[in-house]
Amino acid sequence: MPSSSASTTGSAKSPSGGVQSLERAFDLLERMADAGGEVGLSELSASSGLPLPTIHRLMRTLVVCGYVRQQPNRRYALGPRLIRLGESASRLLGTWARPYLARLVEETGETANMALLDGDEIVYVAQVPSKHSMRMFTEVGRRVLPHSTGVGKVLLAGFPADEVRALLARTGMPAATERTITTPDGFLAALRDVRDLGYAVDDNEQEIGVRCLAVSVPNSPTAAAISISGPAGRVTEAATERIVPVLRQVAAELSEALASSTASG
Repeated sequence: MPSSSASTTGSAKSPSGGVQSLERAFDLLERMADAGGEVGLSELSASSGLPLPTIHRLMRTLVVCGYVRQQPNRRYALGPRLIRLGESASRLLGTWARPYLARLVEETGETANMALLDGDEIVYVAQVPSKHSMRMFTEVGRRVLPHSTGVGKVLLAGFPADEVRALLARTGMPAATERTITTPDGFLAALRDVRDLGYAVDDNEQEIGVRCLAVSVPNSPTAAAISISGPAGRVTEAATERIVPVLRQVAAELSEALASSTASG
């Protein structure tokens, strides 16, 4: 049977044993997200390898369900119902991460955070505060621009330079403090340091007197990072040498837990 004829059957099974049309629909949604949220059918066909009639049927179904909307220019954009799913998933991910963040607090003494890249912004989805009387606090759900944060740096470190420049052009690079990086070249240089070191530092760049250390969560279903933040007097260079290995270990354990959940699901 030709491969295209399987796509005409909504209940056709995929090689993985799942429902082929569902797998294809989710693949198209992810391709749309990778393309910035708006694409044309021909672009989706070229990137996915699926025939146009198959993509048109899948997109029409997603439009009816509210997960995709068709623009006046006939291109397709991610729809508003995805926001609800994303917000619920972010809350759940944050809840799940809390025991790992609590371990970070126990082992480092500093406030621990988890953040995601949502569009062009960083959103904090979980936090466990330090037990020190002087401690950092970031409201869960807070959104910040990536260029002034450790989590932003570590989440963008793997992006191609042209994509990073495009993001910075959209958001701008306002200075939160006199230490904030405010030029694309300076930020790209900082990302090279992140790739070399394997972790990112926010050194008084978001708030004077505060230092943060961040690492990515490997193989997370969505790009995620964890960090610790504390007074610059405690999060010193010497403390960094002690804290970064703990951050990496906790990130690896969280990654394994997420992978186990995905496999069992």
